[in-house]
Amino acid sequence: MGKNIDKAIVYCEGNFGGMDGKTANGLVRHSKKYKIIGVIDSSRAGQDTGNILDGSPNGIMIYKDIMACLKKNGEKDIKTFIYGMAPLSGLFSKEDEQVMFYAMENKLNIVNGLHEFLTDKSHFSKKAKECGVKLYDIRKPKTISELTVFTGNISKVECPKIAILGTDSAVGKRTSSTILTKILCEKGLKAVMVATGQTGLIQGVKYGVALDAIPEQFISGAMEQAVCQAWEHEKPDIIIIEGQGSLSHPAYLSSCFIIRGSQPDAIIIQHPPKREFLGDYPKIKMPTLESEINLLESFSGKPVIGIALNHENMTTSEIDETIIEYKKQFNLPVNDVLTYNCDCLIEKILSLFPILKKQVQKQVN
Repeated sequence: MGKNIDKAIVYCEGNFGGMDGKTANGLVRHSKKYKIIGVIDSSRAGQDTGNILDGSPNGIMIYKDIMACLKKNGEKDIKTFIYGMAPLSGLFSKEDEQVMFYAMENKLNIVNGLHEFLTDKSHFSKKAKECGVKLYDIRKPKTISELTVFTGNISKVECPKIAILGTDSAVGKRTSSTILTKILCEKGLKAVMVATGQTGLIQGVKYGVALDAIPEQFISGAMEQAVCQAWEHEKPDIIIIEGQGSLSHPAYLSSCFIIRGSQPDAIIIQHPPKREFLGDYPKIKMPTLESEINLLESFSGKPVIGIALNHENMTTSEIDETIIEYKKQFNLPVNDVLTYNCDCLIEKILSLFPILKKQVQKQVN
């Protein structure tokens, strides 16, 4: 992180560590753009965020309210308030609005990842001007004149493209994408991640777009454009594409557009073995891993080359048993990248794309 990186508070009242707190969860694990000073969630005040998410402390504490966080960490040093929740409705509650007004009164810029745009609300714009702060609507799309339909330019991207897709929303696709990109870079490859949701963009991913905020006709084009820009500007060895929702999910179409727009060469699938029902849809059963793999391969025409586990509600022994079971059942590399590592997935990628393996070997030699 650079010396001038903004310090930020993340608001996640009643949701930290849960599905609707995925933006906050992601930010405390990784952020290039902000230094996260604390999380607001009165239901977990006093706890370390790392203990909640990963079983080990990371030094980012949870506070009951903004004032407690500012008082503890120094009011003048913190510049940003990030709305860290992703409710199914995509809308703010009255309480949320009151908290954001209080944040502006304390000279904090507001970063918003919801579909409800603060810059479209006159009372928010007026308050921001009065307080001398700025409002950032991450999901606010370009104007229609700036958008483009799918052009076919994706064929000009010469490096391998790997999409990290899943069996449901909030299963760790963004986290796995981030970790894979990091490890590939550490091995000497130029790997670039393309974000497809608001959290990745807030974290500071350079290339990407919040796909679910774009009119349907232009989503494939926006996906294609983001990948092409990453290729044109960086000339990477490999591009990792973050997934959204799942292809089988009745509420989300993002996976369809990610596949169509980015034309991935291969897919890694993320799956939570213990999740019985779709997140936010307690009456709809999760798809089986086998059915989702078959659907992805049929729809994309490309292979699923590995499985990344989400270990929610799993013990270490259950994770180990599931890895062995899935390896045998699917004949694919399997691991939990947060509990262990992504070595087997990296090895599979290198074996499929020999040019990448040669470059890694050069670095070793």
